[in-house]
Amino acid sequence: MIKADWKIAVVGGGIGGLTLALALRQRGIEVDIYEQTGELREVGAAVALSANATRFYDRIGLRAQFDEVCFSISTLIYRDGRDGRVIGKHSGDSSYERQFGACYWGIHRADLQAILSKAVGMERIHLSKRLRDLKDSGSEVVLEFEDGSSARADLVIGADGARSLVRRWMLGYDDALYSGCSGFRGIVPPEMLDLLPDPDAIQFWVGPGGHLLHYPIGKGDHNFLLVERNPSPWPVREWVTAAEQGEQLRRFGDWHPAVVQMISAVPTSQRWALFHRPPLGRWTRGRVTLLGDAAHALVPHHGQGANQSIEDAVVLAASLADHGPGRFAEALEHYESLRRGRTRKVQFASISTADVLHLPDGPAADTRNARLAQRDEVMHNLGWIHDFDPATQVPSERQGGTWL
Repeated sequence: MIKADWKIAVVGGGIGGLTLALALRQRGIEVDIYEQTGELREVGAAVALSANATRFYDRIGLRAQFDEVCFSISTLIYRDGRDGRVIGKHSGDSSYERQFGACYWGIHRADLQAILSKAVGMERIHLSKRLRDLKDSGSEVVLEFEDGSSARADLVIGADGARSLVRRWMLGYDDALYSGCSGFRGIVPPEMLDLLPDPDAIQFWVGPGGHLLHYPIGKGDHNFLLVERNPSPWPVREWVTAAEQGEQLRRFGDWHPAVVQMISAVPTSQRWALFHRPPLGRWTRGRVTLLGDAAHALVPHHGQGANQSIEDAVVLAASLADHGPGRFAEALEHYESLRRGRTRKVQFASISTADVLHLPDGPAADTRNARLAQRDEVMHNLGWIHDFDPATQVPSERQGGTWL
């Protein structure tokens, strides 16, 4: 039996924190979420949710809500960014959902957050609560906020994203690492993309020193991320800096007309640096632990940031419920043992993917293209991520389960 007064505080009202609240509620446990902004909003335009995450939402009865605002994607295409030729075109067997057991959804982050926050209930979400400090007495944690208020909890979960204040409290410093890449983001309506082939697919257009990723969301808008390799140190303290109009065309202006049309269809005012964080030996300090990007921020080249946060939430909720309120330490150790290795493997796969996509012309690129043309090869490399079910499976060696 779970104690009714078991107090759990979640710092961060993003995808991971909201999903954790829903996963714990399925186990009879309520939490309070403390969000630093005055209104719920997600950084970034859209997100692609793969089967390793969407099966949870389907399982708890949210499928109908997602179907209303998502675009279901079944095909993955790799193209040469300059001439547009297809390198590889792949679908599931016989569909993505049939092969991996759940859907692949393109969704605007605002729509995702609206679904999740409504399901959680705003009475559990406390806005304008920017964390100032944590004080762990050993028997409870006091959360102190910049507005002068405070809260007490038996356990605190830092789900406050890639720029986590909880992680900084845990480490005592900021350990963000610039990946050597930056990019431009945008959402383009379908009527502005008349040159785009295969508009229902998620596509990578690859070439020396950069790539374009895009996929449909909602009713057919396309979310894109244009990535450019910039190996010099990131020149400013902020992760996002102002960009001049047309800056995205300096390297990509001579790429395929469909690429140029997409990346110039909407105004470009910002350049996003792609940062990640090194793996931690432990995610927990006393009665405080981490979840999602706060624990393992990764670059977006595998599209797994949100998905790994959702996996974390499912596993942490099960571990806390199974161990009970008197065994926090054991519950958190079990959670980490199931998650550290898998997330490290996903982090490594994500950072190394850019190296593969950005190869210069030559034998190495030819070998890459030959591998991307093979359906079995591509599905094998995706399968260890997408076919995993965090609610029912312990990760195998292939899925990252033996890494420490």
